[in-house]
Amino acid sequence: MADLASYIIRRILFSIPVIVTATLIVFLMLYLTPGDPIKYIVPPRAGPDVIEQVREQYGLNKPIWEQYGIFLWRLIHGDLGSSITVWQGASVSSLIAMKLPNTLMLMGLGLVISYSIAVPLGVISALKHNSWIDRAGMVFTLIAYAMPPFWLGIIFLMVFAVRLGWFPIQGASGGLINLALPALTLGVGNAALMTRIMRSSMLEVIRQDYITQLRSRGLPEREVIFKHALKNALLPVITVLGLDIGWFVGGSVVVEEVFQWPGIGQLMTSAIFNKDIPLVQGAILVLAIFVIMGNLVADILYAWADPRVRLG
Repeated sequence: MADLASYIIRRILFSIPVIVTATLIVFLMLYLTPGDPIKYIVPPRAGPDVIEQVREQYGLNKPIWEQYGIFLWRLIHGDLGSSITVWQGASVSSLIAMKLPNTLMLMGLGLVISYSIAVPLGVISALKHNSWIDRAGMVFTLIAYAMPPFWLGIIFLMVFAVRLGWFPIQGASGGLINLALPALTLGVGNAALMTRIMRSSMLEVIRQDYITQLRSRGLPEREVIFKHALKNALLPVITVLGLDIGWFVGGSVVVEEVFQWPGIGQLMTSAIFNKDIPLVQGAILVLAIFVIMGNLVADILYAWADPRVRLG
């Protein structure tokens, strides 16, 4: 356990400069985009004096390196600034905290749906290699992976909400039932890739010599597959978990807009259209940290499952 603890500490320390780099990229990316956010704050016919006063009030007249230093200092203290257009004067941290639980619920349920489909289907496809079951599973993954999240979401809306009326069309007023279609949209798209990874990994493992030896000893096939083969086959799936977090982060932005789900993605979209720089920075930064933390969790889980990683 000592080597695992040492590995975790090293990975956490390596994540710190990555987070700092992410803050710099987010800051520069937004400040180098065309357009002046001041015009969304001041009245349409405001004079130069008023514009300059508002620019000074929000610190937009300072050099860019000084603005980044202020941004970083506030960030260390948990202050992401205040909204300057959409929710003028409101704390960005409070706005994100209000929307974050909805996004986490969407991503969490989507992840559960994705792995609930991918792991069993990948295992069955590998065990029934080249059968009609395997071919049907691969056709499903090909179709599902080719569908963009926004298009898949619209199809689900048309079929299950409009025609069949099983689910509400949009919003979150109905509780968890409103979460079903957005989460299914996220989960099915990601399940396609995960199924292929699980199938390939399982095929490789069941062809190993130690699996043949276990079978030759007379062990039941169920024990060989689920006790010995599945654990090793899951290692690549665990590795991709961090990338899955990034996929869900990006997908949630689109899916939340399609289904009008009140999460960070919808909040960020509204802020982008209104040039609300502090709000966009805060939302993107939170989502970027999710991606970094997802990769960190994947590294830790992989090291826990395979001692060779942490001892290497």
